[in-house]
Amino acid sequence: MYEKFKGGGFRVNCDVNVRPEDVVKAYKLLRGRVLMTPLERSEVLSELCGGNVFLKLENLQLCRSFKIRGAMNIMLNLKGEFEGKGVVTCSSGNHAQGVAIASRELGIRSIIVVPKDCPETKKEAIRLFGKGWIELVEHGYGYDSAFKEAERISRENNLPFIPPGEHRLVMAGAGTVGYEIVNQNPDIDAILVPAGSGGLILGIATIVKSIKPRVEIIGIQSEASPPWYFSWQAGRLVEVEYKPSLSEGTWGSIKECMFNLAKDRVDSFLLVKEEDIKEAIAFALRKLHLVVEGAGALGIAALLSKRFNAEGRNVVVVVSGGNIDVGVLKSVLNSY
Repeated sequence: MYEKFKGGGFRVNCDVNVRPEDVVKAYKLLRGRVLMTPLERSEVLSELCGGNVFLKLENLQLCRSFKIRGAMNIMLNLKGEFEGKGVVTCSSGNHAQGVAIASRELGIRSIIVVPKDCPETKKEAIRLFGKGWIELVEHGYGYDSAFKEAERISRENNLPFIPPGEHRLVMAGAGTVGYEIVNQNPDIDAILVPAGSGGLILGIATIVKSIKPRVEIIGIQSEASPPWYFSWQAGRLVEVEYKPSLSEGTWGSIKECMFNLAKDRVDSFLLVKEEDIKEAIAFALRKLHLVVEGAGALGIAALLSKRFNAEGRNVVVVVSGGNIDVGVLKSVLNSY
């Protein structure tokens, strides 16, 4: 169940071999606890791209992100293990909100570590959702820094550490997005998915490929944080340069266990520029009347920039979240 850290503390085992039945089980368990979000055809994007473009609107999910699905699933499954102990986790913001909601609903105390550059709107939501049940710690800059601090807290306090993406139960919860998609519209050709730690894209790929093997699963990253893209090109994990990104939800390194799993489940990865993300955020608000964060805009950016050709195809874009700071949104709108 647990993997011991050297010097104390323990992590919920890095068991990432998520199976289709795990996703179906998660879907049943989460029913009534999370929303089945809409899958809507976008007339505007369909006209622009010459295909049928559908938006899976996880920006309308509880806490405005798909992350509640994985956080709630792992905490429901391991509730008996966590009660009386509490848990530690880390996040760029959205996973933390999911853990905060689950902590309050299940009565499990949590220490949540986020980087100092986590958007203020996400930090405010974490405090609100987990009021009385969570301790929010701000540490360093970027997701990787928060991850290391969370591991340190786990070691020193002998508390279980929940990874935000790299666990079968978290991935199964995220994969319910894909299960909903194939039930809402069985006639799809491709799904564009934001790619961060890999929990979302691997969860979706696992269930969708088991039902519709020919559906393409394409991961989208920013050029400012491209570990999936360049590792995929090289056929192995490679070091990449990281720069500040509007898509902080997909920023950071990836684990080898996740990369190996993707080889048999994901079809390809694409990169978009930071300017493409800004344009997509503005386009979503002005043309689609949707508030989306940087990570949630990646698929739209891939379409608008022509990095992905949707002509003549039925394409789903996973809009993974809508937690964007008002100041950032204003700045983007002033430019586009």
